[in-house]
Amino acid sequence: MKLIRYILLPVVPIYYLVASFIDWAYTKGVFKSKSYNFPLICVGNLSVGGTGKSPMIEYLISLLSAQYKLATLSRGYKRHTKGFVLASKSSTVLTLGDEPFQFYNKFKDVYVGVDANRQNGITQLRMQSPKPDVILLDDAFQHRKVNAGLNVLLTPYYSLYSDDFMLPTGNLRVPKNAAKRAQIIVVTKCPETLSTHQQEAVVLKLNPLPNQKVYFSAIKYSDFVLGKDGKLPLQDLQSKSLTLVTGIANATPLVNYLTAKGLQFEHLKFNDHHEFTVNEIYALRKKSFILTTEKDYMRLNGKLDTTLMFYLPITVSILNTNDFDTVIKNYVVNAL
Repeated sequence: MKLIRYILLPVVPIYYLVASFIDWAYTKGVFKSKSYNFPLICVGNLSVGGTGKSPMIEYLISLLSAQYKLATLSRGYKRHTKGFVLASKSSTVLTLGDEPFQFYNKFKDVYVGVDANRQNGITQLRMQSPKPDVILLDDAFQHRKVNAGLNVLLTPYYSLYSDDFMLPTGNLRVPKNAAKRAQIIVVTKCPETLSTHQQEAVVLKLNPLPNQKVYFSAIKYSDFVLGKDGKLPLQDLQSKSLTLVTGIANATPLVNYLTAKGLQFEHLKFNDHHEFTVNEIYALRKKSFILTTEKDYMRLNGKLDTTLMFYLPITVSILNTNDFDTVIKNYVVNAL
């Protein structure tokens, strides 16, 4: 894979020029972008691959849902439906996509919508009764047809956008200078022991504008794994013949965490948003105990014996949480 990326290096300037022109055209008003008179928060990134958007959306839901009626809007990657779909009791992973289906299962009081056309999705969500006060846009930073009032840009600690290159050799799908549109930059998946000196070094690399705030977050793993019939202490898995199944962009942090906890396991690694085949499901049914991620659990639920399948929940832990929360809440108050 790396060899192919190097071979495609001559394509990078072409991709860069096209992406830069599109970004410039929206910035200058050549292409039209729609603004809205209510709180619209976009959570996104500059690159392909996992930066922690779903945990951040869930963090914002937990932060705001007690006070406001919320809605989330996603593309619904790899769903088998078209157009706008609002999550309901009849929804499945196939109708919504794995991450929106996860949102719906966890937050029943939140509207969960999917639509590749973000403008249409917003219109449809605002037609619901009661009307949502705040809409959270999942993975929409690169979609310039919508001008969100607050942009939260994520970049993982181990792969900062400032150190990356444009596709197809690198992982950036939009140029680095697009980061200037964000009001908040969150460095995700940081070590929990991140020092002040290390934070300062990252900020120096990112070189934020004076109006931009930079925060640091870490993934916090639960002490329990969850399944259909309840939960088990993570340490109890040490006695299991364990198979870890992942279909996420980067499973390395999870693998390292489980290894550090003394767990021994077989790791079956699949691509992000992987659709499991009949043969793969058949092979998984032969495993004695499966641990997976929450997103993968959504796709595997109903296909395997759920008494033998559990997932490890994660949450986002933000350094200087109070300041971050205050900035988000102040934006919502001022935008209403």
